[in-house]
Amino acid sequence: MITIWGRLNSHNVKKVAWAAIEMGVAHRRIDMGGAFGFSDNFRSKNPNLLVPMIEDDSVPGGFALWESNTILRYLADAHAPDWRHGDICARAQAEKWMDWHFDFADLQRGAFLGLIRQGKTAADADVVESRAATVRLARILDAELAQRPFLSGDRFGLADIPMGVYAHTFFALPLDRPSLPNLEDWYAGLTERPGYASTVMIPLT
Repeated sequence: MITIWGRLNSHNVKKVAWAAIEMGVAHRRIDMGGAFGFSDNFRSKNPNLLVPMIEDDSVPGGFALWESNTILRYLADAHAPDWRHGDICARAQAEKWMDWHFDFADLQRGAFLGLIRQGKTAADADVVESRAATVRLARILDAELAQRPFLSGDRFGLADIPMGVYAHTFFALPLDRPSLPNLEDWYAGLTERPGYASTVMIPLT
């Protein structure tokens, strides 16, 4: 059994919770961080005091791990090895998008915080700047998805998880967006996945 520590309104927690569902990994989630604070157990195992953290009871003696993308790779390696491409070059080409998505997340943060948590409007300067920067990267994604149906390649996989979480925020924020047909099609496919609907497509808070 995997225990996922973290509140579900965290983008990084959404990644892990969604991945666990997609991989069919037995798990439970315990709210942690933000308004929920941090337990002594969590503090002792994660000095960063950031969510998510997982604990894997299937490992003798127990195993705790933090850092969301590292957790995703661990879950695949330990519990769903078919999620990792056998060809190392193909794996690297796909999984570079897992790390690239942090650039997208950093640029989108201004719009997200401004509109969702700070009561700003789309006309506020930092929201305008964030939107423009995010759209620039969204065009890169759109061009990539013109070449293949998924960031992972020919089928949905590990590389689609991190960016999939932030794509929902991109489309859910009350902002104007240009036409991005390939990105829109990819996102529409994600919305049909039950795990995505239950863990990612929740109200932004």
